[in-house]
Amino acid sequence: MSTRKQPYIHTDTLITEASKGAADAGATVERFDLFKLERYTGCISCFGCKKERFKGRCICRDGLTPVLDAIRESDGLIIGSPNYLNEMTASFRALYERLVFQNLTYNAEMPCCNDHPIPVLLIMTSNAPDTHFSHLMEGYRQTLGRFVGPAETFVSGNTLQVADYSKLDWEWSIFDPQSKMHRHEEVFPQKCRAAYERGAALARS
Repeated sequence: MSTRKQPYIHTDTLITEASKGAADAGATVERFDLFKLERYTGCISCFGCKKERFKGRCICRDGLTPVLDAIRESDGLIIGSPNYLNEMTASFRALYERLVFQNLTYNAEMPCCNDHPIPVLLIMTSNAPDTHFSHLMEGYRQTLGRFVGPAETFVSGNTLQVADYSKLDWEWSIFDPQSKMHRHEEVFPQKCRAAYERGAALARS
């Protein structure tokens, strides 16, 4: 396993398991890898989506356009990201901003113009304990719930960053490699099974 891709592999694995659960429950699954799309940006606050003829639709055309279009036509969303520096990745944030802002109206009587709410499963992996980013995840859950659809979060923390800590160029002394490996072998498979069940439940909902 590559040392540089390890955290991303954990997220991808959990998304894959959740997707399998959804598929086994009867859903048709379409996947997008944000790291492999054509060039795109986060929201640029152009306010095009606030015009009546574009209401609820981001007018920027780039690598995220087919993703946003697919979400708009879907009946559920599974989305995930590693947490590297106390926050989700820039790729996730770009999609999150564009997904949410297009449905924000600034109207007190109807703050959201999304007329097709869908259930959302938000997955995050990190090196910290599962509960370390609870406040962050709750904020995402609330915002997604308000502008996309009823949202749940799923966290897998204290992940194994590299396959063999002894082969690093310098010692990462704040981590216990044996503890990390034990959790990867004993706990992460349980997380995968739980992600599968979450995906299945989302599809059934």
